Amino acid sequence: MLDAGTVAAGWSDQCWTLARIAEVVHRRFRVEYTLAGLDLLLHRIGWSVQVPSRKATERDEAKIAAWKDEQWPVIKRRRRTWAPGSASRTKPARG
Repeated sequence: MLDAGTVAAGWSDQCWTLARIAEVVHRRFRVEYTLAGLDLLLHRIGWSVQVPSRKATERDEAKIAAWKDEQWPVIKRRRRTWAPGSASRTKPARG
């Protein structure tokens, strides 16, 4: 099924992801795997991660540079160390 491609499986592009493969496996065999487990199985049968050899033609280097200059510093900003916090998932920190 994987050799037939993503279009044959119902997607419009040609990109297999672990989530898509997991969905195909579930539809075909009625078995659910975690993404990590599925990755392990795929490696055992000889499938590996493929990275594009070239950049997308739609890539806009000017927009990427602007985003890195404007947005990334905001996202990457250091977290306040003095803010109250809790490691407990069931008991939130008091504010």
